Amino acid sequence: MIKRALISVSNKNGIVEFAKGLYAKGVEILSTGGTAKLLRENGIDVLDVDKYTGFPEMMDGRVKTLHPKIHGALLAVRDNDEHMKAATKHKINLIDLLVVNLYPFEETVSKKNVKLEEAIENIDIGGPSMLRSAAKNFRFVTVVCDPHDYGWVLKEIEKNGETSDETRRKLAEKVFETTAHYDSIIANYLTGGKIKNIIVQKIGDLRYGENPHQKAAFFKEHNHYEGACISKAEVLQGKELSYNNIMDSDSALSMVREFDKPCVAFVKHANPCGIAIGDTINDAFVHAYECDPKSAFGGVIIFNRTCTADLAETIVSKFFEIVIAPDFDKKAIEIFKAKPNLRVLKLGEIKPEIQGETYRKVSGGLLVQDLDVKRVAEKDLKVVTKRAPTKQEMKDLLFGWHVVKHVKSNAIVLVKNGMTVGIGAGQMSRVDSVEIAIKKALDREDGSVMASDAFFPFPDSVERAAERKITAIIQPGGSIKDEEIIKAADKHGIAMVFTGFRAFLH
Repeated sequence: MIKRALISVSNKNGIVEFAKGLYAKGVEILSTGGTAKLLRENGIDVLDVDKYTGFPEMMDGRVKTLHPKIHGALLAVRDNDEHMKAATKHKINLIDLLVVNLYPFEETVSKKNVKLEEAIENIDIGGPSMLRSAAKNFRFVTVVCDPHDYGWVLKEIEKNGETSDETRRKLAEKVFETTAHYDSIIANYLTGGKIKNIIVQKIGDLRYGENPHQKAAFFKEHNHYEGACISKAEVLQGKELSYNNIMDSDSALSMVREFDKPCVAFVKHANPCGIAIGDTINDAFVHAYECDPKSAFGGVIIFNRTCTADLAETIVSKFFEIVIAPDFDKKAIEIFKAKPNLRVLKLGEIKPEIQGETYRKVSGGLLVQDLDVKRVAEKDLKVVTKRAPTKQEMKDLLFGWHVVKHVKSNAIVLVKNGMTVGIGAGQMSRVDSVEIAIKKALDREDGSVMASDAFFPFPDSVERAAERKITAIIQPGGSIKDEEIIKAADKHGIAMVFTGFRAFLH
């Protein structure tokens, strides 16, 4: 039975209601500082920890719960006679429930221009120590570190007077996840990133990996940034997501995140088959699909606006694996039920700007880099040819650049009027990617513009573009043959702009 609880929290959300529930059950409550004050103000009798230990809080609160009468009360093994004798001898009253959350170190160091002294004072010592003591002894002690757990834990205590073995273990697991993450944030901060601790939590096993003979599982990041992500998507219907489904869906999300206007992308094997923007989401859908209907078959569709009923009608008339959107009309959801195997994912708001890092395992190590969120505007471009792009060409060049960064290198994208008309991905030579993009365009390349994710090593790609009446090119520049390539563009009246940076995706 839970007879005594220690409550000491930094995040006060929900703690009064939780403590009132315990108090009503006759649980004695120990507390500290601001938590004790808050509980008393709300009519809850508490015993101050320093009164219980007989030892004063000192050193600006750095020392208050680091005491044998606290940790002995948490760590004592109740069915061990020697432990119980020691507790009696030293007047240690057992603590059955610990409620603690930690100083806000992560929030503190995320502020601009935070001083080292402030960061250090937000390194919690007593909190993690108590949490670990209680979690180690989960056979006998209930430990709660997350305010989201107050409601269901209190209901269990109110019903049974205690918590189950399963509940105590589940809560203890969360404690060690929490303290591991907390320590990793501190280590990352103090070492300037020399130590990289990545905390993830298993969502579940997958049927298999990229191929049926490979085992796989899906994990979510601990404390992932706010906003849409595949690990937090609500699956409204459909078969279980596979490893490749998740990879393609994440690639699709990164594509439409680039654009403020209504945007639709069709994705296959982590490359866009077609992507378009429009004045309406319906227009964007039609133009994106027209780029390459054959490749879109069996792929992923993603919208950056609500999916409407008329779009749903079109989707169920064809074969696709996954439909993803921030939200869906109620009627659209009903229409999708005609295809029960179709996976439908609701993302919530898709925020255009995110920060973070990407990780890739290599043999014996880990590659870490910032997400490629660099954008380019017209003012950032350098016109290097005699002819500058027209207004429409400039719009298409910028659109093409923000698409090509999501195509596997070497990458070439052809764009006309806000839609892709040809995409060449993942070739070992750039001119081969040009040829594939032209082939995919199916004679629609006349009057289109070209985006290249890296510089042209030779003029051959420009010559091929001229043959197919492509009118403008956006590329990073930086080749030793830039002068020769610019001359080729001028010769054919092609406008060319340099971004000054490349957009490889491996």
